Amino acid sequence: MRRWASFALLMALAAPVGAQSDCDGQTSQAGMSECASRAYKKSDAELNKAYKTILGRLKDDKELTQRLVAAQRAWVAYRDAECAFSSSMAEGGSAYPMVQAMCLDQQTRARTEALHGYLKCKEGDLSCPVPSK
Repeated sequence: MRRWASFALLMALAAPVGAQSDCDGQTSQAGMSECASRAYKKSDAELNKAYKTILGRLKDDKELTQRLVAAQRAWVAYRDAECAFSSSMAEGGSAYPMVQAMCLDQQTRARTEALHGYLKCKEGDLSCPVPSK
């Protein structure tokens, strides 16, 4: 049990600052898990907003739209596999939902940041497939 407590503490310390401050004061595992779940749901909503904005900009280019959809599906598969791996030490324990949600949140925020980068492309940037507004 001590191993799980140490692992949960390490994961909490490794969490992004915003997630930590939102969860300050949570003392029960259920409370920490619920807080981590809320953080992930918020990140997922932000990801979906950025994704839909990009889809809107690509609406006139069917091929690029299909490539974005394929990339997003591949990213979701990666995210799920990565989080299954990284949370495997907590599997079966009461901290598992928290650890899993924290991983999903972290991966989702990183993807959202990447999508936001596509929304800020400079004219003529050949490494950026998303047209400016």
